[in-house]
Amino acid sequence: MIKTILIAFIFVFYISQKVYSKENCSDFKKFSLDYMKCKANSAKNKAVSAGKNFITDTKEFQNKEWSNEKEKINKIKKKTIGE
Repeated sequence: MIKTILIAFIFVFYISQKVYSKENCSDFKKFSLDYMKCKANSAKNKAVSAGKNFITDTKEFQNKEWSNEKEKINKIKKKTIGE
């Protein structure tokens, strides 16, 4: 049990160190405060950009899907009003 927890911890720690960024964090010592800040900023920037991409994709999809429905509603309005 302890071995599996230890292996899982090492695996997660190893993966978390492999966060790639556009910034060059290799200039700092590996466990320095500046290195940790650099890695945290790069991870935050990736998360923010992924969130923005998700939001824009969702908005585009909704606009595309809803525009067809809006056209149908406008046609029905025109028929009922008689314009």
